[in-house]
Amino acid sequence: MTLTALAVLVPLLPFLGAAAGLLLGRRAPGFVRPLAVLPTATAFALAAIVAARQGTGAPTDAAHRLTPTGSVPIDLALHLDGFSVLIAVLVGLVATCVQLYSLSYLRHDPRYPSYAALVSLFTAAMFLVVYSGDLMVLLVGWEVMGICSYFLVGHEWENEVARAASIKAFLVTKLGDVPFLIGVFALAADAHTFRISGILTAAGHGRLHHPTLIALLLLAGVAGKSAQFPLHSWLPDAMAGPTPVSALIHAATMVAAGIYLVARLLPVFTASAAALTVLAAMAAVTMIGSALAALAQDDIKRVLAYSTIGQLGYMAGALAVGNRDAAVFHLLSHGAFKALLFLGAGVVIHASGTNSLTAMSRMGSLGKRAPDAMWTMGIALAALAALPPLSGFFSKESVLRAAEHASAGHAAHIPPGVGWTVLVSGLAAALLTAAYAARLFLLAFRGSGPEVADHGRQPAAMTAVLWVLAVPTIAFGGLAYRRLPDWFGHAPLAPTLITSVLGGGLALVGVLITYGAWKAATATRRAVPMGAVSAEPAGAEPELVEIEAMASHQAVYGDIADADDPGDPGRLLLGPLHRHAARGFHLDALYGALFVRPVLAAAELVRLLDREVVENSVRGVAGVPRLLGAAVRKAQTGNVQTYLSALLAGAVVLAVLVAVGA
Repeated sequence: MTLTALAVLVPLLPFLGAAAGLLLGRRAPGFVRPLAVLPTATAFALAAIVAARQGTGAPTDAAHRLTPTGSVPIDLALHLDGFSVLIAVLVGLVATCVQLYSLSYLRHDPRYPSYAALVSLFTAAMFLVVYSGDLMVLLVGWEVMGICSYFLVGHEWENEVARAASIKAFLVTKLGDVPFLIGVFALAADAHTFRISGILTAAGHGRLHHPTLIALLLLAGVAGKSAQFPLHSWLPDAMAGPTPVSALIHAATMVAAGIYLVARLLPVFTASAAALTVLAAMAAVTMIGSALAALAQDDIKRVLAYSTIGQLGYMAGALAVGNRDAAVFHLLSHGAFKALLFLGAGVVIHASGTNSLTAMSRMGSLGKRAPDAMWTMGIALAALAALPPLSGFFSKESVLRAAEHASAGHAAHIPPGVGWTVLVSGLAAALLTAAYAARLFLLAFRGSGPEVADHGRQPAAMTAVLWVLAVPTIAFGGLAYRRLPDWFGHAPLAPTLITSVLGGGLALVGVLITYGAWKAATATRRAVPMGAVSAEPAGAEPELVEIEAMASHQAVYGDIADADDPGDPGRLLLGPLHRHAARGFHLDALYGALFVRPVLAAAELVRLLDREVVENSVRGVAGVPRLLGAAVRKAQTGNVQTYLSALLAGAVVLAVLVAVGA
C-alpha cells in the first residue's frame, strides 16, 4: 500500500469507529468497547508506519481538487514531513492510552458509547489537522475538535459545573475562531491559494501584502485554541470533564493544534516583526502568570491545567524566536509526560475516593495507597520541572537555547528584544515550574491530610497505561535531541552549557525552596483537620467518585483555593499574592465586568423592548380592527328607522361642512 493511502487511513479509521460506535451503542453494546479501542490503536500503528516510511526524506504531497470555487480553489491535500508524522504518532499514542484507560475509568457509565465515539472523532479531527495540506480542510478538523471538546467537557451535563465549563470553553475558543477565520481568508486572498505549500512559497517571496494583520488575526485563534493569554481562562475550568478527556485535550489534541498551526505557517509570522513581538509578549505573560497561578491551586487537576498553559507558553516562545524545531520538540516531549500526569491524577482520584475530588490538602497516605501513580507521576513531574536527564529537560533547554540565540542577534528577522523577552521569562518560569511541580508531589503523596479509606489495588488497565507513558517520559529527550534535527530543519537541539546551568540550576533551586517551605509549613500546620472527608464505599468507580465530588463540592473549582491551609508551601512562598493567584488574578471577574455584564444588560434591554414595545405594538395593531369590528357589529341592529336616522344625520353633517367650507 502506498504511503499516501496509509496516511488517508489514519484519520479515517477513528472516524469510522466513531460512526459505528454511535450506531451500535444501543443495538449491540458488546461492540462498543472494541470499536473504541481497535480503530484508534490501528490508526496509531499506521501512523507509526507512515512515520517510519516517511523518515527524513523529502516531504510527500498529494492533492485532489474537491470542487472549483472561483479564484481560490479548495483541495483535499495531504502533506507529510518529519514534523507532521511525528506529531501524528504522539496523537495516536495518547489517544490509544486514553481509550484503554477509559475502559476501566468509565466501565459503568451509561453514556460510555457516546463518550468513546466522541473521543474517536476528536482523535480523527486532530489527525486531519496534522496531515492536512490545505487550510480549509485543516479548518474542518479545527472546528470539529471544538465541538467535541464542548460535548466531552460537559459529559456529565446534569452537573452545573460541567455544563458551565463546557459552555465557557466553547464560547472562548469560538471568540478566537472568528478573527482566525477572517485571517485564513485574508491569507488565501494574498497568496491566491489555501494550499499550505503555496502560502509558504508566497510568504518566502514576500508576496503577502498584509503580513502583520494576517498574523495577528491568526494569533487570536491560536490564543483561544492553545489557551494563551488572554484567552486561556477556559482551560482550568475544563477540568470538570472526565480525567481521560483532560489528558487527551492537554497532551495531544485541541491545545496542541494552535501551536502546530503557527509552526506550520511560521514564515507567515516571521514576515512581521510586530507579530513576533506580540507572540513573545503573549508567551511571556502566559508562562509566568500560569506558573504563579499553579503554585496557588489546591485542586490537582487545576495545577496540571495551569501547567499545560505554561508549557504551551514555552512552545509559543520558541516560535516567537523563529525556532519551529524547538517548539515541536517540546510539544512532543510535553505530550507524553502531561498525558501521564493527568491519567495519574485519575488514579489518585480513585485511590482517595473523597468528596473533595482532587483537593491536595485533603489527601493523606496516597503514596502508600497508589504506589504506581506516585512513582510514575514523580517521574513526570521531574520531567515537567526540566530535571535532567528526563525528556522535559532536553526539550525545555532547546527552547532556552533558541531564545539565547535570538537574544544575541544571530536569528534572522528576529528582533533581539524578542529573544530576551522569551529567555528571561523562560528562566523565571523554570524556577516557578519546578516549585509547583515539587509542591504537587509533596501535597498529593506526602501530605498530612486526613487518611482516606483503602480502596484496594487500582485497576490494572489504568496503572499499566501509566508505565507505558513513563517510557517516553524517561527516554525520549535523550534520544530525540540527536535525531530530531534530521527529521526537522537540521537546527541543533542539544542543550548548551549556559542554558543548562541556568535552567537546570533554577529548577533545582525551585525544588529545594519548595521542599524547605513544605517542611516549615508542615511544622506549623493546625492540629484540627481542615474539614470532614467522607470516603466513598470500597470499590467505587473512579468516574463516579469524580462526578459525586463535583456535584457535592463545587468549591473545588472556586472557593477551595482560598482555604486556610497553613500546611501549603504555596501560601508561604507567594505570601499576599496567593489569594490573587489562586483565582487566576481575577481575569474571569474582569471579563465578567467588561463583557459578560454588558452583554447580559443588553440582552435584558432587548427582552424589555421586545416585550413592552414590539409585543404591545403588535397587540395594538391587532386591537384596532377588533374595535372597528365591534363598533360595526353593534351598529347592525336590523332597525330600518335607526339606519335612516344615521343617514339623515350624516347628510346634515356633510351639508354643514360644505357650508362652512364655502
